[in-house]
Amino acid sequence: MHTLRARATMKPEISAAVGFLSRFLRVKGHVNDRQLQTFSQSLQDILAEQYQHHWFPDRPFKGSGYRCIRINHKMDPLVGQAGQRIGLTIQQLYLLLPSELTLWVDPFEVSYRIGEDGSICVLYESQPSAAAGGPVTAGTGHAANSLVDSHISCKEELLLGRTSPSKSYSMMTVSS
Repeated sequence: MHTLRARATMKPEISAAVGFLSRFLRVKGHVNDRQLQTFSQSLQDILAEQYQHHWFPDRPFKGSGYRCIRINHKMDPLVGQAGQRIGLTIQQLYLLLPSELTLWVDPFEVSYRIGEDGSICVLYESQPSAAAGGPVTAGTGHAANSLVDSHISCKEELLLGRTSPSKSYSMMTVSS
């Protein structure tokens, strides 16, 4: 896929992932508006560059592990890089972000899990079009990409500090 087209098609997914991570920095404080904007833009650029040859809208699960943002006993290096651009140390990022976070950034869907045993919640989803032009709502031809409102309780529980959101999500294991 052409690099510019790939970046354009992954923009909503990357924006959803970056917005999700940025909200933690805003909610927990210690970051001013300018720093937050720089962090967000830096992380968007870093992710777009990282994913450009690993984005397959025709096979959304291909490369999913590569595009996974993971914070556990190690800080995700891409998040760490964006944090360092605004002067945050890895230790400060650990204080601002969940200690156990998995964030999957896939074509047409962005989802997350807090904790190893947490449920998976969907942040963003859209439908691929039959013609390779992009996501559309079935039968309308209109763009169908939005943050998922039906999973708002997952986000609310997350902001309330629960480590395992209550919404469950069926997971399919794909191996090659």
